[in-house]
Formats: sequence, C-alpha cells, structure tokens
Amino acid sequence: MQEAWYEEKISEIVEKLGAEPDLDYKIDMMNKIRAAIHEVSPMKSEPVDYVIWTKIDTVVANNYNPNVVAPPEMKLLEHSILMDGYTQPIVTWLRDSKVEVIDGFHRYRVGKECETVQKRIQGYLPTVVIKKDRTDKNDRIASTIRHNRARGKHQIDAMSEIILELKSRNWKNERIARELGMDEEEILRLCQITGLSELFSDGDFSKAWESSDTISWDEEFEELDDATEITAEYRHVNTDDPNRIFHTYDKWECYKAGFYATSVPGKTAAECEQLYSEFLRDSDKFRAACDRVITEWKHSCEHYLTNKAMNRIAWMGQAATCLSEGLPSKYCAGFNLLSDAEQEKANGIALEAINTWMIANGRSPLAMEEAIAEGRQVNIY
Repeated sequence: MQEAWYEEKISEIVEKLGAEPDLDYKIDMMNKIRAAIHEVSPMKSEPVDYVIWTKIDTVVANNYNPNVVAPPEMKLLEHSILMDGYTQPIVTWLRDSKVEVIDGFHRYRVGKECETVQKRIQGYLPTVVIKKDRTDKNDRIASTIRHNRARGKHQIDAMSEIILELKSRNWKNERIARELGMDEEEILRLCQITGLSELFSDGDFSKAWESSDTISWDEEFEELDDATEITAEYRHVNTDDPNRIFHTYDKWECYKAGFYATSVPGKTAAECEQLYSEFLRDSDKFRAACDRVITEWKHSCEHYLTNKAMNRIAWMGQAATCLSEGLPSKYCAGFNLLSDAEQEKANGIALEAINTWMIANGRSPLAMEEAIAEGRQVNIY
C-alpha cells in the first residue's frame, strides 16, 4: 500500500515536470526535489548523493589547480563527453554567488567551450558540492590535489607553488604529507625544484657546499606569515629565463643516484662528511667525477647548470661526490673540513667542469662569481 502511494506521487511529479515548458524553472524544481531527497537520505554524508545541474555562467575556475591536460588528452576528454556524456560531476564549493571548481576544471571547459556539448546540456553543468567542513582554502587546495593525484596527474611547478602557500599558512610537513597523500621526501623534492628547501636554512650556501639542518621550515615560516612577502623578498627561482632548461625530477640522474637521500646505510653523518672531504682533497679523482657528471648526467646538467640564479659550483661538487662516492648532498658539510686552499682548489675544478659543459652546449663560460651567484639567490641548490 505504501509503495503504491509513493509510485503515485512520483508519477504526478514526473508528469508535471515533463509538461513544464520553462527549462530554467524545470531544472530548479528538479534540483529542489533532489535536495529534499538528499536531506532524508541515509547517504547524505556523501557529496555524490546530491548531484545537481548548475548554470555554466555561475561556475568559475579556482586559481591554484596544478592539473594540466595536454591538447591530445583534452581532445580525448571532449570526445569522451561527446560520445558517452557526462559520467562524472564537477566537484565544487559555493563561493558567494558563484560556484568554484575544486575538481573537474577540464570537464567544465568542455561544457563551456564545445558548442555541441554546450547545446546538448543547454547551458548547465552537473555539479556536486564538497562537504561543508572542507571549504577552508587550505582544505580546498588539498582536495584538488588529492583528486588530481588519484588520477596520477599534477604539474610539478604548480605543486611547488601550492606547497609554498600551505607552508606560509603554517601547515606542518606532516600535515601536508597527510592531506596531499605525499611523503615528506616528495615534499622536499618539489621544494628543491623551485629552490625552496634551502631557503629556510642559516647556512652560508653561497660560500660553502653545506646546508644546515638546525632550523626547520616550519620555524622559519612561523616568522613569515605573508606568502607574497616570502615570494617577493626571498624566492628568486629564475623561472622566466628563456635560456633556462627545465626537467621534472623524474628525469634527473642526480635524483636517481641518491643525491637527495637522507642517510647512507652503515655510516654515521660524521663518517659521511669525512669521506666527503677526503674525496674533494683528491683533485684527480674529483676532476674525473666532474667530467663524468657533465658527460653522463644530461638532464641534471641542463636543469641545474642553466639556472643562473643558483650556486652551480656547489651543485657540481655535490653531484660529483654523489656520482663517484654515493654520498648524498646532505653531507656536503664535509666541504668545511677542507682548508681554505683546498676549498679554493675544489671550487676551481668545479668551475672548469661547468665551463666545459657551458661551451660544449653553446653557452658563454662563467666567472667564479657568476657560478656561485652570490646575492642573487639564498641557499639554493
């Protein structure tokens, strides 16, 4: 009896909606019905339980999405929606009078830019609203990244920008790792790409091949609560140089060789630093390793040696030590165990290798001051 009553009421509603000539009014009523059902749904805690149709002109993109789809993939997405229709809603949150995209920006673009799709969906997009307790910007950024990473797609440089913002908002590394589905080593790699990891160190990297672990990123960021101030005053990553070559970390030979490892099995930090210094004292061995770096590490050299804003002398020394001895850059404080004369000699050998690479690649050789880049960038590999 009860089932028949429900079926009767459903038939009445469907009949009235079907006869409604005003599209906008019909869509509005459909959304209200979905909202009413959602309120009593046992699945109301799940956003996908309440998918509605939203006018395209009220939907806007966010300004932090690191996901980039190449033109062929974008065309494939458009073709998929043309053939199969929208099978996934666009994840959003309500921002004043607008609906901001959290995930699904490219599905949004197809609905907005493809005339065939736009005509078919009649100016509306399928959307779902994120949980109400996840609307803080930090939470929204984390949600966007989780969605992107679940599909295995995110743009490295934009991810680094996002981590900078989260750090400036006093997010601890542990929280970033947890919220974004990353580990702390991956956070370090992203920071290395844009020169952030050594930014918050008190070591004089421009004069020595060492980095200090005495001050954490979090302690430094607590003193700098304005991301704009951090970017303008400290972060000079030379991303606009037309002569610079970029490679993502997965292509860096130095990364694959353990350049950013945090330990050496069976050896203490003091032992590693001692081995580091002994290697640098052996000029013939060091020179041969530098020659191997510029010969064998094509992508690493292109990425690092074309960055005029960083200390390329330091990187060459660390790279040669890693390639020859298997010692990570973490132990570069071994450089400080050398005498002044030994440091000067090692710097000279590193510069010779850098200039050999520069000339072989059609670039002008560097003076020592240029290779060290004093005053241009703080403590960056």
